[in-house]
Amino acid sequence: MKKLCLSLLYFISVSAFAQTEVLKATCAKKADSMFKQTVSWRRDFHEHPELGNREVRTAGIVANYLKSLGMEVKTGIATTGVVAVLKGGYPGPVVALRSELDALPVTERTAVPFASKVTTTYNGQTVGVMHACGHDSHMAMLMTVAEILSSIKSQLHGSVKFIFQPAEEGVSAGEKGGAEEMIKEGVLENPKVDVIFAQHIFSYMPAGTITYRPGGAMASVNDMKIVIKGKSSHGAEPWFSVDPIVTSAQIINNLQTIVSRNINLKENPAVVTIAAINGGTRHNIIPEKVEMLGTLRAMTEADEQTLKTRVKEIVTKTAEANGAIAEVYIPYSVHYPATYNNPALTAKMLPTLQQTAGADNVILGPPMTGSEDMSYFQEKVPGLDIFLGGMPKGSDPKNVPSNHSQDFYIDESAFPLGVKALCNLTLDYMNKNN
Repeated sequence: MKKLCLSLLYFISVSAFAQTEVLKATCAKKADSMFKQTVSWRRDFHEHPELGNREVRTAGIVANYLKSLGMEVKTGIATTGVVAVLKGGYPGPVVALRSELDALPVTERTAVPFASKVTTTYNGQTVGVMHACGHDSHMAMLMTVAEILSSIKSQLHGSVKFIFQPAEEGVSAGEKGGAEEMIKEGVLENPKVDVIFAQHIFSYMPAGTITYRPGGAMASVNDMKIVIKGKSSHGAEPWFSVDPIVTSAQIINNLQTIVSRNINLKENPAVVTIAAINGGTRHNIIPEKVEMLGTLRAMTEADEQTLKTRVKEIVTKTAEANGAIAEVYIPYSVHYPATYNNPALTAKMLPTLQQTAGADNVILGPPMTGSEDMSYFQEKVPGLDIFLGGMPKGSDPKNVPSNHSQDFYIDESAFPLGVKALCNLTLDYMNKNN
């Protein structure tokens, strides 16, 4: 009897595996046949970008299409987010697939015919708006995945929750948004999500490749605002001043010692960057105040706390040594934890990635100091965020424009692989967890 039971279980397992392989082959054919549609969606989103919490047109297109596939769709989540549930024909786990909706305040400089001409007001300035980080590509690929999985829903052992998230790039001061806000509004419940997958396309990784990293894959981020208050005077009589310009210069130099002297770089990278400084109006007036903006990046919570503590100490004590007053705001408007790929989940799904892209095209990558608020989802449920190559083959990764650049460019031939990866991760996870 025991042998009979074992034989039956083996037969069921082999049968489920075979069925999954058939479904994956079906998905692969559909991903290839839908390539032109995927590109069309991507180019439309690219030509009509919208900033975080303002993705009204974008979210409308996504929601209407998901409704046309017969899904249960909810809109207005965390301002403009869209969530849809695809119920499979059999019981099983709930797999969430996530994409972002928003663009960046960047003026596009590419020569593609679908380049963005959109402008808006951001932080009091007129700026261009551009999908300079690949979110247009992510949306187009996930919409393709939604259509493909909808076409085989009767054979799915579980449900798929499609999450289209606003404001991944952050929001203006005083606003709320992004993954953290979606979680507060219950996006991971009803039905309760068991696992979440996402992908991010990069312009300097070769098209046709997938990069992954278990554990800390992308850094935490804290933006910061530093205000140095001194005493104004005539530029010809600096002895009457408490010079916030000189003080700020000393602070910027002193901050560079944090990474080199307080972080063990053998274990994890870290970054302290001052990216904006504003003070003064005229060549012969020492101003009263200087403001600086910057960012902190760390791979662990301990290193994150070290950066925050040392910045505050260095800024306040350097200002004090010069007779000035310092105000330090960390975070100022943005904080994301480190993006952490669940090691057990990553190991379980690695064979899927290797089968999908070919083992030689699946690369264990180094930790990245860019940040992603996918991290908030991963704090609540096991998650895996993979990196899809979008660089034309033969290009030099050192010379191609990076993500967030005015010249950011993606090779659209990468899209079918991204679609297949998300489909196969979903199908294999369902097969392995039933």
